[in-house]
Amino acid sequence: MRIYADRPRVALRQLLADLLVVAWVYVAVRGALWLHDLVAQLAVPGRKLEEAGGGLAGNFAEVGGKVGRVPLVGDELTSPFERAAQAAQSVADAGADQQALVGRLALALTVAVLIFPLGIVLFGWLPLRLRWIRRAGAARALRAAPAGRDLLALRALTNQPLRRLTRIDPDVAQAWRRGDPATVEALAALELRALGLRATPAAARRPAAEAGDAG
Repeated sequence: MRIYADRPRVALRQLLADLLVVAWVYVAVRGALWLHDLVAQLAVPGRKLEEAGGGLAGNFAEVGGKVGRVPLVGDELTSPFERAAQAAQSVADAGADQQALVGRLALALTVAVLIFPLGIVLFGWLPLRLRWIRRAGAARALRAAPAGRDLLALRALTNQPLRRLTRIDPDVAQAWRRGDPATVEALAALELRALGLRATPAAARRPAAEAGDAG
């Protein structure tokens, strides 16, 4: 299965289109990652809050534990430190929640930014590219088959614009029904040319050229 046309001009156009699609996807992904990193910076204050609150909570808990060992009044003295430790832990939890929210926001914005460019590729360019590959593969198979020229001519009558058909013969449909060889060959060549394919396979042209040289 070949993914590019036989005719150099069409193949070059397809190659450039493919390269543009690759560049488009690369720029879209890089832009989305840049946006993700930019939004992720909003989590820095939350990270600092979590670290500071966690540190304070640990310190107050440690001091409260030491004060609690004081005879007689230890239990009463630990209450303020316990409340302070709980308040500091609340600050740490708030910082953690802020980081989680920023992370979800960064992911959502990244996906939102990628939906449009990747949607164009997946639902626009890719189906057209695969359709051409299937049509070109079928046309190549018909081109090599003995009766394939008739089928290609029929496809040309169905697919090609009327102005191109009338250039071959003003009454091209009637000529095709009669089985006129020149009309059938012209119609088959028109269908192949529209797909960017040569009228005859390269393998068939070489023996003909060698025979002409020998003559």
